[in-house]
Amino acid sequence: MIPSKFNYIKATSVNEAVSLLDEHGFDAKILSGGHSLIPAMKLRLNRPEVVIDIGGIPGMDVITEEGDAVVIGANCTHQQILNSEIIYKNVNILKQTAATIGDVQVRNKGTIGGSLAHADPSADYPATVLACDATIIVEGKNGSRTIAATDFFLGIFTTALEDDEIITAVRFPKIAHGNYHKFYQSASRFAVVGVAVVFDGSGVKVGVTGVADTPYRATKVEEAYNGDSSAAEHAVDGVAVMSDHFADEAYRSHLAKVFVKRGLEA
Repeated sequence: MIPSKFNYIKATSVNEAVSLLDEHGFDAKILSGGHSLIPAMKLRLNRPEVVIDIGGIPGMDVITEEGDAVVIGANCTHQQILNSEIIYKNVNILKQTAATIGDVQVRNKGTIGGSLAHADPSADYPATVLACDATIIVEGKNGSRTIAATDFFLGIFTTALEDDEIITAVRFPKIAHGNYHKFYQSASRFAVVGVAVVFDGSGVKVGVTGVADTPYRATKVEEAYNGDSSAAEHAVDGVAVMSDHFADEAYRSHLAKVFVKRGLEA
C-alpha cells in the first residue's frame, strides 16, 4: 500500500497549477482533498510522476452569493458545505447531499471540485449538480470557461475537462425546493442509488447517480411528471443499468424507481 515514487509540488495560484499541468501533461495529477487520488496511488492504480497540490490556493475555498446564484469554490470541503448558512438558505438540497457523504474524516478533507473532477459513477454530488442545472467553472491555459452540468459527465471517471484544466468553482442557481435521497453502500457510504429532485415551479428536474456508469438526468421522469409520483416508473428508461456485487441490474432498477418516487413525494 505504498505509492510509486513521485514529485510533489504545492501550487500557490490557479495560473501556476494550470502551467504545471500543461508542462507535465499525463504525468501529472491534481491533489485537492485526496480522498480519491491517494487510495488509487497506494493501490498503484494511478502512478503520477508529479502531484500538484491545489489545496492551499487562496480564494478557492469560499462560498458566496452572486445575485440569484451561489458560487462554491472548488476546494470547499463537504463539511464547509454542510455548515454553510448560505447553502442552508439558498441551495438546501446541496446541504442534504453533503450530509450523506462518507464519514467525518472524509467530509473534513474531501472537496466538491475533487469529487466532480473524479466523476466516480457512485458519487453523490453529480446527481445534485445535474438536478440543479449547476455550471462548473474551469480554468486552463486558454483561460476560463463554464461547462453545464448536463455536458460535464461523459463516462465512467470521464469528464469534459481538458488535460490542462482544473475546476475552480461551481455555480448553483438558488433552489427553493429540492431533496436528495440515497441507498448506501454499507461500508463506503457511496451511493448504490442516489436521486436528487428539484421543483422549479413548472415541473421537476431529476438527477440520478449510482445506476449507470455516468450520472444522468432522468428526462423521461421529468416529461411524465404531472404532480403524480407514478412518473418514477420511468427512472431508468433508456439507461444501461450497472450490475455489480452491490446490486444487480434488476435490483438497481427497482431501487432507482423507489428513490425517485420518494423524491417526488417528499
